[in-house]
Amino acid sequence: MVFQSATLLPWLSVADNVRLALDQVQRGGAAAVEPYLDAVGLGGLGGRRPRELSAGMQQRVGIARAFALEPRLLLLDEPFSLLDALTRMELQDELMALWERTRRTVIMVTHDVDEALLLADRIVLMTSGPAATIGQVLPVEFPRPRRREALLDQPDYFWLRDSVLGFLEAQPVHA
Repeated sequence: MVFQSATLLPWLSVADNVRLALDQVQRGGAAAVEPYLDAVGLGGLGGRRPRELSAGMQQRVGIARAFALEPRLLLLDEPFSLLDALTRMELQDELMALWERTRRTVIMVTHDVDEALLLADRIVLMTSGPAATIGQVLPVEFPRPRRREALLDQPDYFWLRDSVLGFLEAQPVHA
């Protein structure tokens, strides 16, 4: 699981935070963490402590740790919300590449409509409020592998985007 904010152990190095996860799935031997740090743009920073990194970099360590597990089910709760736009796009691409390699199930919470349209095969829209329920389910049938540049050329892109936004705008505001 990747949470909205970084959940790192502050007394461990960046590499050790990722290795902690790898050691759970690769019994014995030294687990190579560098490929996972490279994948999130943190190659060479394994010796640093979390406090030496920005919030976005810390989040990338958490994402590297989750990717390293190569889980059957990956739960993501707004994992890219603390990242700058360029890093966000790079990690979206890395998530799509991970999915292409493993075809594992990914459940992701996002408030970014365009991100949902890029990444999802199905968008589950929730009603608002503390007693939220599933309000609508929209299939996203764009071909894979996906490239963000090609999404706008999809015939249903703007219809789907408008459907999601229309649903969200129709929800009552809870104070």
